[in-house]
Amino acid sequence: MPGDRLRSRASRMLPPPEQKAQYVREMFTSIAPTYDRLNSVISLGLHRLWRERAVSLSGLRPGDRALDVATGTGDFALALARRVGLTGRVVGTDFSEGMLELAAAKARAAGLDGVVSFEWADALDLPYEDGEFAAATVGFAGRNVTDIHRMFSEMRRVVRPGGRVIHLELSRPTLPLFRSLYQVYFYHLVPLVGGALARSRAAYTYLPNSLTPFPEPDELAEIMREAGLTKVRYYPLAFGTVTIHVGEVPR
Repeated sequence: MPGDRLRSRASRMLPPPEQKAQYVREMFTSIAPTYDRLNSVISLGLHRLWRERAVSLSGLRPGDRALDVATGTGDFALALARRVGLTGRVVGTDFSEGMLELAAAKARAAGLDGVVSFEWADALDLPYEDGEFAAATVGFAGRNVTDIHRMFSEMRRVVRPGGRVIHLELSRPTLPLFRSLYQVYFYHLVPLVGGALARSRAAYTYLPNSLTPFPEPDELAEIMREAGLTKVRYYPLAFGTVTIHVGEVPR
């Protein structure tokens, strides 16, 4: 079966669980300089629209305080900063120093360094108080953590009652023909593009294969509920290649 072959392939391509955190940290640091350009090429520029849709579902208002977990080069955090305005505050966290340096430079260039700051933090052990934020987001990083249940539990903990937790991630399309075409693109062409433009075929082989064992949208929604979130719903985009999950912290 195609699914069995993909899972077998992924098991060979992915690092063992005990090495995953270090592997991911070193990988993202190595590809940080070309990460934004590759994102735009691989997503055909659509990642910006997906992120703006996620921000619109956050429930944030001007003056709110928000957290972006595993912020990478900071695009999600900057979008949140534009949402909360000059009276708000956004913190973007990551455990890749190379990504954080680029994120901080982008904030300065955008004139948003007074609204958004970037800090080193582990997504599984966030260094913030309970209920400190009005919303917490994570974009295209859930499949890179070693314990997604714990990540959601931590995000729920630091968001105030009534606030929202937003998860934006790639997903597997369900339409058979489109799913087959997507698999050819994602598992075969993306590594070639990554190898050519980022000179890191290994990183862009890991990235698609990391989606293979990742939970389906309905399974991920159940994990969010188990982590203590309520009113969990999700929104498939781009023929199911991307999904936004939204959960609320109980009042």
